[in-house]
Amino acid sequence: MRDQRPDENRSVWVSETAALAEGAAPHGARSSRPPLAARTRADVVIVGGGLTGVSTAWHLIQRRPGLGIALLEARVLGQGASGRNGGQVLHWINGVTPEGPEALRRIHAVTGAGIDLAEDLSERFAPGAFRRQGCLEVYTDPRRAEAAEAHAAELRAAGVPAEFVAPGALGVHGACGAVLDPLAGRLNGYALLQAMRGVLVGAGVDVYEHSAVRRVQAGSEVVCETDGGEVRARALVLATNAYTPSLGFFRNGILPLHSHVLATAPMDDARWRALGWGRWDGFSDDLDRIAYACRTSGGSLLFGGGGNAAYEYRFGGNLIESAAGGTRAGLFMRDALHRYLPGVAKVPIALRWSGLLGITLDRVCSMGVTGDHRNVYHALGYSGHGVALALLAGRVLADLYDGDHDPWRDLPFYQKRLLPIPPEPLRWLGYQLYTRATGRSPRKRA
Repeated sequence: MRDQRPDENRSVWVSETAALAEGAAPHGARSSRPPLAARTRADVVIVGGGLTGVSTAWHLIQRRPGLGIALLEARVLGQGASGRNGGQVLHWINGVTPEGPEALRRIHAVTGAGIDLAEDLSERFAPGAFRRQGCLEVYTDPRRAEAAEAHAAELRAAGVPAEFVAPGALGVHGACGAVLDPLAGRLNGYALLQAMRGVLVGAGVDVYEHSAVRRVQAGSEVVCETDGGEVRARALVLATNAYTPSLGFFRNGILPLHSHVLATAPMDDARWRALGWGRWDGFSDDLDRIAYACRTSGGSLLFGGGGNAAYEYRFGGNLIESAAGGTRAGLFMRDALHRYLPGVAKVPIALRWSGLLGITLDRVCSMGVTGDHRNVYHALGYSGHGVALALLAGRVLADLYDGDHDPWRDLPFYQKRLLPIPPEPLRWLGYQLYTRATGRSPRKRA
């Protein structure tokens, strides 16, 4: 494994974005925006420049041209989890098991709208950032594979596309079968968000990067303070996921978990065919400490998860991201990758990085509006399954801002109350004891 500088924590999505940008149509400046350096006012202030925040700004400004929107991002757009994730854009909601054909169709359609949005925005503003060739859930136990084949038939009977893939058609060592979701895909979220910067600015959104919010004062008028200035607004959007507790919101509802990821050096098409990799964009396994992989647009193989070593909770919810802390994780994941895909054993590991997941106790995310003045909007707690949902959240929050709650009332994330997670030191002790004793993370499995 290639040694990395202690301060190097660059994802493969960042590394590949420059190549994608060369072929993209111009939509304004791609360089970062200056930080907030004064006191200003807005109708809506959005904290967080990831998929949730940018999607919310996009939906609001499309519906209400002239609405005063200020977006504050601590670093640059996409630098957080939106540009550090596993890349797969998937249906379903983590922690939720739909019961019956109608519920299956409803959840599939709603999360499919998030995938459609990824496709639409990428085609318009970041060509090459998105691909839709399907993703697999791989089953490593014969009984679970048999049940998965029956479930695929249940999905098809409900009108939901699904295909069971026999072990012989898979290049994944140890797989007993898989279910292919042909409408899932892969997204370079960093590339999309970098492209969206100019789109938002051109539409009239005030985008401030390198503007970490240090303090939020809630009230009929919300005040967000940074090192260089402040924004006063009538409404606040929390698009900060794992970082939200640091702003004083949902402190007992979100567990910030560091997830470690790696990527190989690029491989040519012949090497991918030799691996037995099919037409699909990625796969995940059926184990509690989920392993996942995808093929990037540049030909690298991204891999993450696979066991407790790939995930890390730091006492007090420490948010500092670092690839240096992931040396043990990197070695562990490399070995897990080689078990699943032995053919990559001689391919160098080029990059490894970490990113923060916002985990809820039951793994179900929450989207809604809170606060004494009903002016604090949030979408968070995606629990590692948030690419499609984060994009969808922009539409949800724009509807709630317009006062239109009806499209979302029947969905499990609508106004979801987050179950309380014990405070420190019980939080850290409980996490360590549970994961070490069981080899699992304490979660409800969908």
